[in-house]
Amino acid sequence: MSTAKSSGGSFAPLAQPVFAVLWAATVLGNTGSFMRDVASSWLMTDLSASPAAVAMVQAAGTLPIFLLAIPAGVLTDILDRRKFLIAVQLLLASVSISLMVLAQTGMLSVSALIGLTFLGGIGAALMGPTWQAIVPELVKREDVKSAVALNSLGINIARSIGPAAGGLLLAAFGAGLTYGADVASYIIVIAALVWWPRAKHANDALQENFFGAFRAGLRYTRASRPLHVVLLRAAIFFAFASAVWALLPLVARQLLGGDASFYGILLGAVGAGAIAGALVMPKLRERFSADGLLLGAAIITAVVMAVLSLAPPKAVAIVALLFLGGAWITALTTLNGAAQAVLPNWVRGRGLAVYLTVFNGAMTAGSLGWGAVGTAVGIQATLIIGAAGLLVAGLIMHRVKLPAGDADLVPSSHWPEPLVAEPVAHDRGPVLILIEYNVEKHNRSAFLRALNDMSQERRRDGAYGWGVTEDSADPEKIVEWFMVESWAEHLRQHKRVSNADADLQGKVLAYHSGPEKPVVRHFLTINRPGKA
Repeated sequence: MSTAKSSGGSFAPLAQPVFAVLWAATVLGNTGSFMRDVASSWLMTDLSASPAAVAMVQAAGTLPIFLLAIPAGVLTDILDRRKFLIAVQLLLASVSISLMVLAQTGMLSVSALIGLTFLGGIGAALMGPTWQAIVPELVKREDVKSAVALNSLGINIARSIGPAAGGLLLAAFGAGLTYGADVASYIIVIAALVWWPRAKHANDALQENFFGAFRAGLRYTRASRPLHVVLLRAAIFFAFASAVWALLPLVARQLLGGDASFYGILLGAVGAGAIAGALVMPKLRERFSADGLLLGAAIITAVVMAVLSLAPPKAVAIVALLFLGGAWITALTTLNGAAQAVLPNWVRGRGLAVYLTVFNGAMTAGSLGWGAVGTAVGIQATLIIGAAGLLVAGLIMHRVKLPAGDADLVPSSHWPEPLVAEPVAHDRGPVLILIEYNVEKHNRSAFLRALNDMSQERRRDGAYGWGVTEDSADPEKIVEWFMVESWAEHLRQHKRVSNADADLQGKVLAYHSGPEKPVVRHFLTINRPGKA
């Protein structure tokens, strides 16, 4: 019998060969990606000195993730993940090969660099949710949390090595070889994925199709108030914090007088600071709340932006970027953890995709906006404005508390199977569900409040319409109704209801005064004569 806690510690997943191989390949792949990004950002400063043009590289890399994260989350659930990841790696390799050839031949232009960066962003958008989704397939159940933490550590190892190595290669051998190193990293990742002996999964009779899964994910996002708070806090923080990322190449070159290798060292400092932040995070969580950690990250990031605006000595800038890395990983893990905590397993990939959409949308819009401000008022003034805005926004948003995420979202399976006279086709719909309660007059107001809380659960789990009615002849007879788009979607609803939802339902049923449980009826649409 397995336990919920891993006995092997934080590094236990690395004892499992499949995870270890893919983790190592991912670290190398991410290192190559950071090398590519350094080369692209620095080359743009050669091609154009405009802050808006330099910020466009950042925006081109994050905009596709904003646009495609949700479709990517859906594809993650309906395609073979191994084959999908291989296809994405081939796309990313082709982007770097194109950049390598253009840079080597001296044909790389502003438009080509931005366009290819955009294609690379598409690959990143498609890959992100899938890498997160395969973790439970690679390790034992009790090691999943440690595996997720190791993935975060791996990304920051790559962030600390990749930019510095990229800057050194760029300064010593040029952009062509730097992009070539990125191509080599994709070959290693593809080889690891081809080697991965992924087990085939049995077909699920209730497997969602792309558009149905897409709609279900959006319905859940619209109805989840705790997720709304996380998305709001993320959007505000990253919109202001994106200023330092959008302008960092120009800060390194114009304010600090550095070259490509120095720019890589700055980014490496961010990665090293993130690793240090990840290592001390458990201690910080013991002393501070999630809201306190996010406020601290905002304050530190604002201070770093203000320091950089003063064009400090290079050593001071490197130290400041170490603190920026620690603040950045604190914000990322705090917000990502809050999003994870309010998402049930059945919609986790799509919910996280929505979070990635908001994150990258804020980064994209922020990069474009701060680039425009930098063009108008200069880099130093823009950093000061961004720092002041982040500080004020952090203090205001501190009053909007992140959700505790302590609800039990494990499926309860307490709904009985719906009664049917004969088998119902899965694609038949829409379906109308009626639940008839008997509620005494003095309990009516409390019952309706509890039922309103229940309405959010109905919508999150699949309903696209909900309402409550009373019998004109007997006001104590109240009927709750909701609509689901198909019979299959209603069967999925049965599997999605969580223990927390069961508690909500228990509060509603406490006001039912009938001798038996409320009567539940299911009504199926009948096609009109002459209709298929």
